[in-house]
Amino acid sequence: MLRNTVGMIVMAAMLASCGGSDSGGSTSSATPTPPIAGPAPSPTPTPDTCSLRSRQDWVAEQLDEFYLFPDLLDLSVNPADFSDVQSYINAVVAPARAQNRDVGFTFITSIEEENAFFASGTSAGFGIRLTLDGSGTRVFIIDAIEGAPGLNAGIDRGTELLAIGTTTQNLRSVSDILASEGGQGITNALGPSTPGTSRVLRFVDTDGNETTTTVTKTEFDTPPISPRFGVEIFDDGSRRIGYVNMRTFIGSSNDALRDAFAQFRTEGITEVILDLRYNGGGLVSTAELFGDLLGANRFSSDIFSITAFRESLSSNNTTRFFDPQPQSIAPIKIAVIATSATASASELVTNSFLPYLGADIALIGSNTSGKPVGQIAIDREECDDRLRIVAFQTQNADGEGEYFNGLAGVMDRTCRATDDFLIPMGNANETSIAQSLSFLRGENCTPIAGAAGFDGAANTASDNATSIGFGGSLRGNQLLVPEVPTPAQREVPGLF
Repeated sequence: MLRNTVGMIVMAAMLASCGGSDSGGSTSSATPTPPIAGPAPSPTPTPDTCSLRSRQDWVAEQLDEFYLFPDLLDLSVNPADFSDVQSYINAVVAPARAQNRDVGFTFITSIEEENAFFASGTSAGFGIRLTLDGSGTRVFIIDAIEGAPGLNAGIDRGTELLAIGTTTQNLRSVSDILASEGGQGITNALGPSTPGTSRVLRFVDTDGNETTTTVTKTEFDTPPISPRFGVEIFDDGSRRIGYVNMRTFIGSSNDALRDAFAQFRTEGITEVILDLRYNGGGLVSTAELFGDLLGANRFSSDIFSITAFRESLSSNNTTRFFDPQPQSIAPIKIAVIATSATASASELVTNSFLPYLGADIALIGSNTSGKPVGQIAIDREECDDRLRIVAFQTQNADGEGEYFNGLAGVMDRTCRATDDFLIPMGNANETSIAQSLSFLRGENCTPIAGAAGFDGAANTASDNATSIGFGGSLRGNQLLVPEVPTPAQREVPGLF
């Protein structure tokens, strides 16, 4: 059973965020295959098969066999003390959480929903991404998905959400909701991620125009690279700088990435800005392609990453080498824009280039989440249960894979910058992009403070923070994530 199960798992592995999400991850020599959306699971479960206790017992069995940190499991926890599967999982992995090894990375999710998201980014909602400001008293939109209801209603990056209601008569101000219920209150007020759910929203845009309108949630696909700002080429004096902004690592990212780098190659780009500031992770296979597209000058003997399972499963350890593509470029300097929402596959790509670029790759913005581990996927189709288990750790060619406190502590160069969400992404005047350009020019900067996950930003909104897959409470501006996120919300943090 072990051999067959692990084989299946590696094929479905993801380095997901900190959502586990990325949601799992493997850097195996065989490129993992992204999940494919399919019909509803069958056969029809019997009541006993999918009872709470049966599901809990199944979870315990898988954790005991595959969990990366077997000594940090508490399998003595009584399942009867918990009313749902995720709460039981949280209790079993609590010792690992206490050591910052598994901060929400092991979880139960829906096979059908996750397959739909990883195939094409399909989810349901308004298609807007929300953050608390540093004071924890205001909510802003940091991104709006093309083709989704929010952007169609005029809600875009920099918009401030003022009030939420089901009708104009029962609108509640965001400040009142936060004061009484914290960030989870905003999540509750926005309603379930179900097509047809409507809310009356009052908001003000960056020009000061206030609007009150009804917005209805629908299904939409998330372009992993925005058609509005995802790919740019900046003219910086006599130099040309390539810019790519990735929202998430999903199957539909691959063609968009190839197209972006084909353009960079045609333009002779050798300096690149990777904007991963809100990227919670995703498929390892996409992370590997990303690395290949940045690796025109890498040899097939150069290591991209190493995947290491627990000792009892070490026969499954793999090494993934660079595989340059026809669209690949050979960057001499890379600036990576990051925040504490940057996790998993995003961190994997960055970490993999440290042995080759050293001080010529810099972290710009603030410290990352700190998720050098990935999950495998174990399915129980009759219950539509997919268990994402932290089962392996990723390392670069130098064996570095202990950045549980974020990448700032292991990188030679870091430059602190704010995330100026009042300016569009892809704009050279946005603070983090401007700082990236400054680094690429060779100018000095203020390093990101601290190697223990501290990015120097005030955490005045910590009381309103929600636990998220990619590393727990965020620092500074905090993306809002429900207590029980959907697959899309794990990989695209802040999405509603």
